[in-house]
Amino acid sequence: MLRPDKDRPSAEWIRSLRARFPTESEIDRILTRKMERRSGPGYSPLPIEALIARLEALLHARLGKQSYTFSDARWLSGGSSKLQMAFTLEWDRPGVGHEKTRMVLRMEPAESIIETSRLREFQLIKAFEGRVPVPPLFWCDADAEFLPYPALVYGFAEGVTKPSAQRPDSGRNETSGVGIWLPPEMRAKLAPQFVDFLATIHTRDHRNAGLDAFDVPQLGTTQCAEWGMNWWDRVWEEDGDEEIPLLRLASGWLRRNMPVLDRHSIIHCDYRIGNFLFTEHDARISAWLDWELGRIGDRHQDLAWTTSRPFGGFDEDGKTFLVCGMLPEPEFIAAYERASGLQVDAKKLHWYKVYNNYSLAVLVLGTGYRIARNGKTHQDIVMATLLGIGYTILNQMREQIEEGR
Repeated sequence: MLRPDKDRPSAEWIRSLRARFPTESEIDRILTRKMERRSGPGYSPLPIEALIARLEALLHARLGKQSYTFSDARWLSGGSSKLQMAFTLEWDRPGVGHEKTRMVLRMEPAESIIETSRLREFQLIKAFEGRVPVPPLFWCDADAEFLPYPALVYGFAEGVTKPSAQRPDSGRNETSGVGIWLPPEMRAKLAPQFVDFLATIHTRDHRNAGLDAFDVPQLGTTQCAEWGMNWWDRVWEEDGDEEIPLLRLASGWLRRNMPVLDRHSIIHCDYRIGNFLFTEHDARISAWLDWELGRIGDRHQDLAWTTSRPFGGFDEDGKTFLVCGMLPEPEFIAAYERASGLQVDAKKLHWYKVYNNYSLAVLVLGTGYRIARNGKTHQDIVMATLLGIGYTILNQMREQIEEGR
């Protein structure tokens, strides 16, 4: 069998991938779109003036003849997955009146390390307005009708992702949030909010949340886990450029041990330190960010991600591991069970820890490599750097599989 040209995929090969790896319809759509446009041009910086002109076309369609002016447009740093531009819009805001509103345009590059749906991200944030702190949300251009790539526009939320004072040995990382250190008095205030908001997300009824871009897995089956495995196995087939036996072994182990879904939960899928803003003077969480990977699925996926070692750190004693730098894992799990009224199954939690590392390895060693090599992203240096941690992730996954035998 001839090796497919993954940089110029044929329609026949794309159809075969869709048939081999059935998953949610919207995920299938965005992965298919990625492959159909892969042979097209790479990422090319767009002048802010040109981007604002595109944004004006979107606002004209949404606001009609209302007058407005733009100011203070600038690129935001970070964002290894998406392009982000901040600006101020002076306009008559519905329900508020004349206002200068600080906004953020969040948009895909030519190809992202994580291909996700702006429509799903928009719907998830809308579903939690008034329930969980989220940025104010304004418009979505889900199919790039107006902007160069699919995008959404939301309001600028006040707050920081880390305290201004960091411990010298904290391993500060501006892009991923890894290594953020919280002083003890701040942990005590943030930790209860952190747990309670996760419980609120997981106990929100998806049936009245306006999530029609999401498929709902069947209870009492392994469909939820299977959809997830098909997603990442398909991404590896699309993007991977080398044979890594450990990835094949892990995929087989995960598929043989897929957990049964006992309850539907809306899950954030990137719930961790670095992905929420808080006001430093009172340690109040002001906004949850980066909902792009969210799905209707198993709460254990979030719990496994949140308790991952890279997002935590050790207490001052150097011995006690703190989940997201806030509290020991047994205390975190106990607090979550009290807040949510839901039990945590240790076996399912372990499966999803392996699953999360599997998806990370696929993204770093497969997608990150390909989009950097093909010039498809604004963060090619970051993608190349991430390749260096790929085999560390593989080793962690190997250890986890051996623990689960």
